Amino acid sequence: MGGSRKSELKKEIEIVKRATSNKLFRQAQRYIPGGVNSPVRAFRSVGGNPLFITRARGARLTDADGNVYLDYVASWGPMILGHAHPVVTRAIQQAARHGTSYGAPTEREVTLARMICDAFPSIEKVRLVSSGTEAVMSAVRVARGFTKRDAILKFEGCYHGHADHFLVKAGSGAATLGLPDSPGVPKAAAGQTLTAAYNDIAAVRSMVRKHWRKLACIIVEPIAGNMGVVLPHEDFLRQLRTLTRQHGILLIFDEVISGFRVTYGGAQTVYDVTPDLTCLGKIIGGGLPVGAYGGSQAIMDLVAPAGPVYQAGTLSGNPLAVTAGIETLKQLRKSGVYEKLARRSTQLGEGLAKAARHAGIPFYQTRVGSLMGGFFTDGPVVNYVSAKQSDTTRYAKFFHHMLKRGSYFAPSQFEAAFVSTAHTAADVDRTVEAAHEVFRRL
Repeated sequence: MGGSRKSELKKEIEIVKRATSNKLFRQAQRYIPGGVNSPVRAFRSVGGNPLFITRARGARLTDADGNVYLDYVASWGPMILGHAHPVVTRAIQQAARHGTSYGAPTEREVTLARMICDAFPSIEKVRLVSSGTEAVMSAVRVARGFTKRDAILKFEGCYHGHADHFLVKAGSGAATLGLPDSPGVPKAAAGQTLTAAYNDIAAVRSMVRKHWRKLACIIVEPIAGNMGVVLPHEDFLRQLRTLTRQHGILLIFDEVISGFRVTYGGAQTVYDVTPDLTCLGKIIGGGLPVGAYGGSQAIMDLVAPAGPVYQAGTLSGNPLAVTAGIETLKQLRKSGVYEKLARRSTQLGEGLAKAARHAGIPFYQTRVGSLMGGFFTDGPVVNYVSAKQSDTTRYAKFFHHMLKRGSYFAPSQFEAAFVSTAHTAADVDRTVEAAHEVFRRL
């Protein structure tokens, strides 16, 4: 970022009242690495200090200084009903009165598991865990146990959590911080991970022909959501399915972001492609920590105690988390919910794109259902290489200008934007109106 532009951006940052957030961040840096408990919360790529949030309701966040923002981060996806939805909150409160963790089975675990299996035809059995990272890590272990092979193939810019074998050309926070590979990952672990460009089926075919005897699985975000939102080319997912079946390789869909977000049955329903294993998170916990992985009975019965592939977790199926998940999924099953989400997302996406066009700013907009992204580039964005062509300096200015005007987007060019059922047409109009002013200043 050039000196003059950096100075201008700093002035914009300082306009918003943030004394309390800044004080809390200084304190946090004494006790927490980088002052945050997840790198994506830092403002490293946009400049300035992160906001400290005190409360949220509906489509709005309130920070420690009393500033109120329309929220398009949605806790990175799970708040599809908005914050503090009364039905979900009431159910959590009632569940908490009976205890917060048992370390033993509960009826509600069975209820949530059945709801997931009913929503995803590819899932006959599912194991609940405590995070998306844990879900993906466990799914790969099961794939290795099932195929008796060790290697995996992932796609550049797709983020599947921070397990060792995934931190190779990863997206999300790794892309934002410029850390495509992480110190602390053994070469042996990284050596079992092959990478290809997203949407490049020819490259995948070449790798499979060469390495299929050692490939346990191909793992993919069916809609990439961690290098910004990048959509699959027509037939890309279908061709992956054909290729994996031909060579006895399992196909894993990481639907931690897209599951229950783009539609009730996830991206695999949208694109009509059936994976062997599916990983879920975010929305199935209704805002509380949860994850899940599932697939056919033949594969999942390898998981302990039914089979020899070990995976365990003290807080797996936590009663508060599954309660929040059940109530959230019940709301999502109501008629018209996904149509409403799509309308709001279209309104926001088309509004931002129109504002950019009027200002003559290169902007490539992507969207499926209520999962959306926007790149400051001429486009099209089809993979990690083209995503990295985005003007991150311009995005940083956009971020802070919009924040000043009361709209909170992700503090990174390489993340998604989300609407919730709590966003009204007036909310989105307000954001789009601000965007027209902001794009003219970029």
